[in-house]
Amino acid sequence: MNRFAARLWLLIFPSLFTSTVWGQASSPHVENTATRAAAGTPHIAGAGQQLFGAIPLSTRSMEARRLLEQAVDNYENAIYRGSAVLARRAAEADPQSALAYAMLSFASRRIMPDAAALAKAKSLLPAATPDEQLLVRWMTSIQDRDLLPAISSMNDLLQRYPRDKHILYMTAEWLYLQEDDDRARFMMEAALQIDPNFPAVLNRLGYVYISGSGTPDPAKAITSLKRYAEVEPASPNPQDSLGEVSRMASDDSASLEHYTAALKIDPKYLPSQEGLGGTRMLMGDFTNARKEYDRAIQLAENPFDELDAKYTQALIYFWEGRPAEGRKALSTLAAEAASKKEPNAQFEILLGAAMLAADSRDELTRLNALSAFLEKPLTGMSEADRDINRATVLRERARIASANGRVDNASEAVSQLKDLATVSRDQVVVNAYESARGFLLFQQRDLSGATDALAADPHSPLVVLQLALAQEKAGNYVIAKETRNRLKYQRAPTVEWFLVTHPGTGASH
Repeated sequence: MNRFAARLWLLIFPSLFTSTVWGQASSPHVENTATRAAAGTPHIAGAGQQLFGAIPLSTRSMEARRLLEQAVDNYENAIYRGSAVLARRAAEADPQSALAYAMLSFASRRIMPDAAALAKAKSLLPAATPDEQLLVRWMTSIQDRDLLPAISSMNDLLQRYPRDKHILYMTAEWLYLQEDDDRARFMMEAALQIDPNFPAVLNRLGYVYISGSGTPDPAKAITSLKRYAEVEPASPNPQDSLGEVSRMASDDSASLEHYTAALKIDPKYLPSQEGLGGTRMLMGDFTNARKEYDRAIQLAENPFDELDAKYTQALIYFWEGRPAEGRKALSTLAAEAASKKEPNAQFEILLGAAMLAADSRDELTRLNALSAFLEKPLTGMSEADRDINRATVLRERARIASANGRVDNASEAVSQLKDLATVSRDQVVVNAYESARGFLLFQQRDLSGATDALAADPHSPLVVLQLALAQEKAGNYVIAKETRNRLKYQRAPTVEWFLVTHPGTGASH
C-alpha cells in the first residue's frame, strides 16, 4: 500500500488488527448462549432480548428481535430491500428500538438513503444497551462519514464478541467495500471456521478469491459459490453469483446456465435477468442481449433499476461499433434520469457518456459539468457515495488529461482529490487519489512513483491496465504479467472494460 494510504488507514484503524482481536479470532468455535454467558460476555440486567442469542437489546419485543435477526440475515445475503423492509417492521414492532432504525438506515444506504431512520436511530441511542449502542454507533457513524467513532465502536464489538460470525462478517463486508481485500478475506475465513455453512461468507469469498488482492483463484471462487448453492438451494442469489463469477472467468456458457437457473428459482430476479444481457453482450450476441435487457426493464420495480438496465442496454451500441447511436441513446437516457430525479442513475449515465466521448476536450467538459452536479448534497444519494462518485470523476479527469499532455489540468484534479481524500477518510477515495497521481506520474516518466501509486487502486480495470503498462515500460515483465492476469478477471459489461478491451476508442487515444 502506498505511503499516503497506509498513513491514513493506520490513523483510522488504530487497534482493529491488534494481537488481542486477531488472536481471539484466529481459532474461533461455536458457542451456545449458555457457554457465552459463562465465559463472561456482558449481559445487561433487565435487557429484553438478545440479538442472535448474544448482543443484549433494549427491546422486550420478541417480534422486534425476530425481525431484526431476519433483517441482518437478508443484509448478509445482499437482499438489501428485503432487509430494509424487515427492519422497518421491527421499528413498527418497537418504535423505541434504536437498532431497528439503525438497521433500516444501514440497509437503505445500499439502495436509497433513509435520512429519517438515521436521525431516529441516533435520537434513541441513549436508551439502548451498552453493546447495542456500539453496534448502532458503528452503523450510524459509517453513514455520517465519521469513521473514528465507527472504528472505535467496531473494535469494541470485536473485542467483546471475537467469535460472533455476524460481527465478523459485517466488519469484513465493510472492509471489502473499503477495498481492503486481505483483511476482509482474513475475517471472512475466520467466520467460516465458526460456521462452515455460513451463506454470506461463502458468497462473498467467491468474489474475494477471484477479484480481491493477491493471485486470482477462479477455481477456489467457484468452489466457494457452489457450496453456497448447496447451503441455499431455494435462493436465486447463489446461482446469480455463479453466473457473474463464471463470466469474470470467461466461461460464458456456464454464466448463462447459472443465470438461467437463478431465474428458474425466481423468474423476477432482476440481477440475473440483467446478468443474461451482460453476458450475451460480452459474447457479441447483441440481438439477444437487447432482448434480455428488455425483460429486465419490465422487471424493474423502481426508477434506478429501470434506468440502470436501460443504461447497460445503451452500451451495446458501443460494443457493436455504433458510437454515435450510443451517445444519442445516453443523452436521451440522461434526460429521463433527470426528469425522474434519480441522482444515482444520473451520475452513472453522465459518467458513462463522458468516458465514451468522441474526444478529450468533450470528455473533460463533461467531467467538469459532472463535478458541478456532485458539488452539493443530492437527495437520494448518500454522502459516502457522493464522495466516491466525486473521486471517480476526478480520477478520470486526471487519467484523460494526463494521457493528452494536459499536465496542469491533471495536477489540479489530483490536488482536489487529495483534499477530498483527507476530509472523507474513505479508503476508496484515497485509492482513487493515489491512482490519479499514478496517471500523472506516468506521464511525467516517474515510473517508480507511478507503479507505487497505481497499485493502490486494483479494482479499476483502466488503472490496472495502466499499472501493467508502467511495469512493462520499467522492464518489470514478470510482475506485469501477473498484473495482466489479474486484469483479465475484471471482465464485466462496463464502460471501463469496454475501453480496456477496445484500444483505439475513447478520448485517451
